[in-house]
Amino acid sequence: MSKKTLNKENLKNLGADRLADLVLDLVKGNAALQRRARLELSANLGPKDIASELRKRLGSIRRAKTFIDWKAQRSLVKDLENFSSMVETKVAPHDANEAFELLWSLLDLAASIHERTDDSSGRIGDVFSDTVEAIGRIAPKITINSKTLAERILIAVADAGYGEFDDIIPATKDALGASGLSHLKKITNEWAARAPEEEELRKVREYGDGFSRSPEKVVRDNKDITQSIILADIADAEGDVDAYMARYTAEQLNYHTIAPGVATRLLAAGRAEEALEVVTRSREAQEKNSKSRPDDLTDFYGHDLFDIMNHDLEDVYEDCLEQLGEHDDLKAHLWQRFCRNLEKGTLQKYLKLLPDFEDIEAERKALDHAQTYPRMGTAINFLVTWPAHELAERMIIKRAEEVDGNAYYILSDAAASLDGKHSLAATLLRRAMIEDTLKGAKSKRYRYAAKHLAECKASNPAITDYCGFPDHTEFLENLKQKHKRKSGFWSLVKE
Repeated sequence: MSKKTLNKENLKNLGADRLADLVLDLVKGNAALQRRARLELSANLGPKDIASELRKRLGSIRRAKTFIDWKAQRSLVKDLENFSSMVETKVAPHDANEAFELLWSLLDLAASIHERTDDSSGRIGDVFSDTVEAIGRIAPKITINSKTLAERILIAVADAGYGEFDDIIPATKDALGASGLSHLKKITNEWAARAPEEEELRKVREYGDGFSRSPEKVVRDNKDITQSIILADIADAEGDVDAYMARYTAEQLNYHTIAPGVATRLLAAGRAEEALEVVTRSREAQEKNSKSRPDDLTDFYGHDLFDIMNHDLEDVYEDCLEQLGEHDDLKAHLWQRFCRNLEKGTLQKYLKLLPDFEDIEAERKALDHAQTYPRMGTAINFLVTWPAHELAERMIIKRAEEVDGNAYYILSDAAASLDGKHSLAATLLRRAMIEDTLKGAKSKRYRYAAKHLAECKASNPAITDYCGFPDHTEFLENLKQKHKRKSGFWSLVKE
């Protein structure tokens, strides 16, 4: 390897003085890098010093009031990630309690940070989710009083407006222990039963809720929701499936968003028959709902959105059948599920259940079905990723007019996979994307279309038979005739 390659060993060879100079040059004018460098220097002095520096950083964030634009947000996310990493790696091994307090303090800043930024990307929220996970890794080592911790958790969860304390109970269950969980259950029920306090009502009056409910009703409804979430997390921590289920009405247990979680817990508790009942009722409810929906709702890859919404439900249904030994029903279900959506994982699971040699015939039948599947994009994606490239090429040639050139998220990768041995299929996919881009004058995609055209040219020598389709020269001339005024595109083409 070249001694110029930027790697750890080559950098070490520069020596400490030269590296120090480089670091100083790099951090100059970059506040985030300067903070990171100071934290690293504090880490060398000891956990107390780095904890002190980290608390100073929290104070700085707490005092800030300006709006955080998208550029500054990236820097802030990196800064917060470094903060959590330093706490977990430099402080926690020496003082778990101090590390816990630092991470908790970071979560306390969530509301003020969210109020100063647009987190449409979810990156800020992810930082706080990761912080809760870090607390979960530290919590078993802390020595905080379990009842005190329970009281802190109730206050934090009740006040959290951005979900920053979601999953804090599972994260701290070891630190809470049986007594802490019991105390948390008690004080949560007492809190939920109390009449709305003036401060709670004031907040509702100040911010409103967009509905015609009275402030008292809003406070009580919010408390009911929070109580339900906390009690469910406690039930999970205690392994009490019945208490977890008790938070839901009979109707809610049929929801596709709720039934899988309930059934999974029942399975873990060895109650497979009850789990199957929950899932079966939910599947029946979803099937009833499906009759009133449009038939053409699909995702980017052509998968039925209704099936996608029920993906977890179907997975748990299969787990139930497997645990109960209902292998014939499981095989029938898997085959039907594959036929609906051409899911690779579903077919793999189905084939594993078959005896030797039967799986070969079943795979052939599945590939035949895929070639006649009505959603062309889904069929291409499946046959290419299975992989069955020869069959994919055969289908693309036969059904070329059905290829949707707008499905670039499928066709680009598929064309790259088919290049070489199946260059005609790859070229037809690229042509479809080129023609869709030019026909729709999608100028933002012109550079990709130019790249696809160059790839078509490169594949041309490998194609000995265009099977009735225009060769590259003819295709190019047709493009020039139909789209000669697309100067933005032609300026990118090198022919």
